[in-house]
Amino acid sequence: MEKELYFKDLGLSESILTAIGKKGYEKPSPIQALCIPRLLEGTKDVIGQAQTGTGKTAAFSLPIIDKIECSKNVQAIVLAPTRELVIQVAEEINSLKGKKKLRVLPIYGGSNIVHQMKKLKEGIDIVVGTPGRVIDLLNRKNLVLSDIQYFILDEADEMLNVWFKEEIEEILEYSPVNKKVFLFSATMPPFIMGLVKKYLKDYELIAVKKENLTNDNITQQFYEVPRGHKFDVLCRILDISPDFYWIIFCRTKAETDEVASKLSQRSYLAEAIHWDIEQAMREKVLARFKTKAVKILVATDVAARWIDVNDLSHVVNFE
Repeated sequence: MEKELYFKDLGLSESILTAIGKKGYEKPSPIQALCIPRLLEGTKDVIGQAQTGTGKTAAFSLPIIDKIECSKNVQAIVLAPTRELVIQVAEEINSLKGKKKLRVLPIYGGSNIVHQMKKLKEGIDIVVGTPGRVIDLLNRKNLVLSDIQYFILDEADEMLNVWFKEEIEEILEYSPVNKKVFLFSATMPPFIMGLVKKYLKDYELIAVKKENLTNDNITQQFYEVPRGHKFDVLCRILDISPDFYWIIFCRTKAETDEVASKLSQRSYLAEAIHWDIEQAMREKVLARFKTKAVKILVATDVAARWIDVNDLSHVVNFE
């Protein structure tokens, strides 16, 4: 029988174990159990592949938090494809650092660049950012990556597609040769290997077998109804659901707006979220949803990967 692993078996320091314990975590997920010791060793670059929702953020955050010390200059940079994911990763790093006085700064477009410039001047240890804003700050010489020890791509399959590839390569040119590079991704399409061969010299691929992540306490149901009756059926299910707290996924931005508007007209607390809504408003909508001031979030499915909310009663695929 395979030995059951705990975080204390992975080589993390006592202070980090205390921080993890306060969050109620004892056992690492498979990707954490495999990656954390390798990243702590620091002998190779690492490509980590596991499904979304399996704890990849903690898999790279915990070793980095443990290894770096406060410095005037940035020690690690994490790049993520969206503002929402940047905020989420920065919040998780802050929640895992415990009493260690590391300074973490999320940087992304749509937020106050002057504030970010000021914070960088004061001294930041870990930057979590979107590529566009990172390049902006690099060009302004407010962000300096010459001393970084760790370069991390989160959701690498999204980061290295046609939209971000050139930006990632530009950012890499600002970084030192002797850094460690960690790529974490849910999938590993062939185009990732082009960058891997160019920028990673000695690396290890750690892949966790895809599993069915459906929890035992999730009931799945399917309703087949004529298109013209879908919204009415949706409302009937809402009406018979006590204490509802829903995310509804739609196929298009127009449909997302339409469903949210029609729900609001029927006095349900519903709001829409998609990429055409400006950043500040998206953050406000998500904040209202997390505090349950909004009980129904209607979203395009592209947003699914970066919405992290607990205690949902229903997830509805409307289209």
